[in-house]
Amino acid sequence: MRHREFWLLVEEVLGTGYGRVLAHDLSLTELGSRTAAQALDDGVEPRVVWHALCDAMDVPDERRWGHDHRRPAPPRRGSAAS
Repeated sequence: MRHREFWLLVEEVLGTGYGRVLAHDLSLTELGSRTAAQALDDGVEPRVVWHALCDAMDVPDERRWGHDHRRPAPPRRGSAAS
């Protein structure tokens, strides 16, 4: 996961304004009592930060990866019999 993907998920799963406030203000025990933003700045892997934030907010597993990740994959071109 890249930083960009982290922030997109923060906005999608937690809300545009609220998610950013949480990432900058909520101290997370799993991250050494740092906020998500501080942990990212300190070089912690975004995926680790994302899971810590989701754990703290009790985000269920099925919601953690946003809407696109729950949709079935589109059929591949050329895979249907002609």
